[in-house]
Amino acid sequence: MKKIYFYPLPVRIWHWLNVCIIFILILTGMQLRIPEISIFSQYNTAVFLHKFFGFALTGSFLFWFLYYLLSGRLKKYYCIRSRDITGIPRQAFYYLFTIFQGKENPHPPSIDEKFNPLQKWAYIVVMFFLTPLIIITGIMFSDVVYFLNYIKIIGGLRILDAVHVATGYGFVIYLIVHVYMSTLGRKIYAHIKTMITGYEEDIH
Repeated sequence: MKKIYFYPLPVRIWHWLNVCIIFILILTGMQLRIPEISIFSQYNTAVFLHKFFGFALTGSFLFWFLYYLLSGRLKKYYCIRSRDITGIPRQAFYYLFTIFQGKENPHPPSIDEKFNPLQKWAYIVVMFFLTPLIIITGIMFSDVVYFLNYIKIIGGLRILDAVHVATGYGFVIYLIVHVYMSTLGRKIYAHIKTMITGYEEDIH
């Protein structure tokens, strides 16, 4: 069976480091939001870790953006084409119904088209909207006094908190869907294996 080399080593390392960063941010964020949840021994520990890994997420995002931009992958994989709009209903129908009938993916991955329409839109929302938003609001929270004038412009601390937390919930929802989708390969571990080896099986 032919294979396609999709994920070079830097992307795979970035992916798994990002998994660890986001997992810790979720755990610490839960304790900051609900102090009664004692995931970490002290509240101040959760605050420190949340800030530290928040800045780690910032560095991670900048690495991803620059790597994809300079390697040409940003334009290749994230440029919107007509099929990314017209193909949404068919792809959604596949995930909701025909996948359970054993039908083939209407938009299988290829060298030129790594993502199907729904995947592309999901990644665009996450990488170009949710991630920058949670980073910017998180940086403002890291030093409220320093960024106070900017915080006032957007409506105050309550608005900043609401946007940051809502974006965090968006991340959690995305991750749940992402983990589920990772089990939809020919074998339950196929897509996870791809992110380890870098190779996607080409069924065509």
